[in-house]
Amino acid sequence: MNPAYQDKQQAAQRALVLKKEINRHRYFYHVLDQPEISDGALDSLKNELAAIEKKYPDLITPDSPTQRVGGAPLAKFRKVAHLTPMLSLEDVFSDAEARDWEERLRRIAPDAVWHYFLELKLDGLAVSLRYEKGRLVLGATRGDGLVGEDVTVNLKTIEAIPLVLRAPALKELRAIGLDQKTAERVQKIAAAGALEARGEAIMTKAVLAGLNAANQRAGRPLFANPRNAAAGSIRQLDSKITAARRLDFYAYSLPTDLGLEYHEQEHRILSLLGFKTHKENVFLPDMDAVVREHARWEKKREKLPFDCDGLVVKINELRLWPRLGVVGKGPRYMLAFKFSARQATTILKEVAWQIGRSGILTPIAGLAPAPIGGVTVTSATLHNWDEIKRLGIKIGDTIILERAGDVIPKVVGFLPRLRTGQEKTIRPPKNCPVCGGPVLRKDGEVAWRCLNKNCYAVNLRRLIHFAGKSAFDIPGLGKEIAAQLYRAGLVKDAADFFALREDQLLGQERFAAKSAANLIAAIRARQRIELPRFFIGLGIPQIGEESALALSRFILPRLKPLNKESTVKIGHLREVILAFTPADLEAIPDFGPIVAGSAAAWFREEKNSTFLSKLEANGVMINIPDALSRPVSAPLAGKTFVLTGVLDHLTREEAKAKIRELGGQISSSVSRKTDFVVAGREPGSKLAQAGRLGVKVINENEFQKMLA
Repeated sequence: MNPAYQDKQQAAQRALVLKKEINRHRYFYHVLDQPEISDGALDSLKNELAAIEKKYPDLITPDSPTQRVGGAPLAKFRKVAHLTPMLSLEDVFSDAEARDWEERLRRIAPDAVWHYFLELKLDGLAVSLRYEKGRLVLGATRGDGLVGEDVTVNLKTIEAIPLVLRAPALKELRAIGLDQKTAERVQKIAAAGALEARGEAIMTKAVLAGLNAANQRAGRPLFANPRNAAAGSIRQLDSKITAARRLDFYAYSLPTDLGLEYHEQEHRILSLLGFKTHKENVFLPDMDAVVREHARWEKKREKLPFDCDGLVVKINELRLWPRLGVVGKGPRYMLAFKFSARQATTILKEVAWQIGRSGILTPIAGLAPAPIGGVTVTSATLHNWDEIKRLGIKIGDTIILERAGDVIPKVVGFLPRLRTGQEKTIRPPKNCPVCGGPVLRKDGEVAWRCLNKNCYAVNLRRLIHFAGKSAFDIPGLGKEIAAQLYRAGLVKDAADFFALREDQLLGQERFAAKSAANLIAAIRARQRIELPRFFIGLGIPQIGEESALALSRFILPRLKPLNKESTVKIGHLREVILAFTPADLEAIPDFGPIVAGSAAAWFREEKNSTFLSKLEANGVMINIPDALSRPVSAPLAGKTFVLTGVLDHLTREEAKAKIRELGGQISSSVSRKTDFVVAGREPGSKLAQAGRLGVKVINENEFQKMLA
């Protein structure tokens, strides 16, 4: 301890001076990129402060530079609601799409004049920071946009995030175009009020390379990319691990109402408050300039020290934001102008026509394995025959594959100069690949359909889907039994399941008295079916498990149960849905025009109306699950789970139900958007995929604790 301040009063004064000086140099280093002293000298100041706090622990404050690494590891993260939603952005991938977006805005606000502000779209983890009286009090992840996780202790470890806001001078605020009243308002809120800042926590490419090298030496899984590494680091329960990952942070938004005129001013104020903002973010006068800037960064993206997958284009005039509004989960006044999707080349080995429940034949490209964006792709949809003709591809071609938006594998072209002459022309289907029946493409449609109403594959797929785990979940009624009943003429559609009798089954292969009684009992037990499962079982195009749940919650307030058990007749359900237009259904979360239109059209088709009436006549009624009618508790809100392997204490469906009940989502495949892979006994390839992508893997015990 320095003898100049051996008593506590002197030490306290010295600590206060040290904190201010360290924060000042943090500002010069991280924000201005103009360090005044060496790293060694700055470390010496920090060490001196740490020595004072060690001797006098009561001098430690939460905003001390020494508190960037927290104490004991947390047991779990606390859920926190955002003051204003952290919205998603609409993605566009071409100049034409960006100009179409602008044209749509001009139709909404034809008399308005605006300019743009462009930001590099850093590929990391979006976080929100709350300050009270100038001090950081809360840091949260985006989560589902409404509710995130409290990761304050981890965000404190990032040097680029100020623990205490810098106090900007009035002269500095006036210099960026603020009038006296607004400048004073900013000063007052920053010093004595509540202020929120948002930005991106990232890991640089260099840091990732070092981290992966260390992981490789230790035999640990490698991170697939900087985004996964940053997200995984922020969600560590031990903040010391986060600190060791050397994350960075760039601020891009001030949601707090400061009375500003332009979004550009938010960036200038963020810098004055002590946040790092990217110096290449720029004001642009019009869309022509935006397109040019996008093209410039498209060429420079690989030279950046961090991953950047596009530009965020924002209307600079803040007064227009409320007028332009929000559609779905995204604001109209900004969009993500993405760079070209990452591509790879591979060989097109075959094209197989796959038939679905609706009889549509979809061409599927069989590919030589191609690594792209951290995933090995072996197949991709070719969508329809028109797409094959447009591409001009042949079997044996070297094709260009991309993951559009880094998600969906898609064939976008081929390399004609690599043709050998041995390539084979792809022919449209003449017959159904399963039943051999004729196929037809109607005028104005792109899809080929099997015309055989009794197509074995189509009808069997519908029956299997209806009885499957995610739908009616009828024990003992699997693929083989469903096929047997269909071939025997005992069932023509799923409604016939509920008219089956034991005497019809006796004498059929695999059925004795007990097995026949068991199957009939299992079917009868599912005559009261939960609403989301009912929707899934119907096989409505575009409606999967999550959209069925969303549709159920949307129509629930309009249903009139018959009794205390919350039973609803199918006819009443249909009447309620028919009262909605496709536009009405677009209000459902994650329902776009296609999904909404598909759901509305299905219930209006005469054959489907007949099928629903038949189900009701055969005793099927709908139950409203308690979890659906209760206020939603959402400790897992915004989290996506993938299940692999066998769980000892829960069935797969029970685990899914628990996740949904707590606000989480389930996915069938591992991607960069997956939060947790739950690994039971004998896990499959999803476990390895999680390792490649850096997705957090938890065992059943850890999973059970999250559900508690």
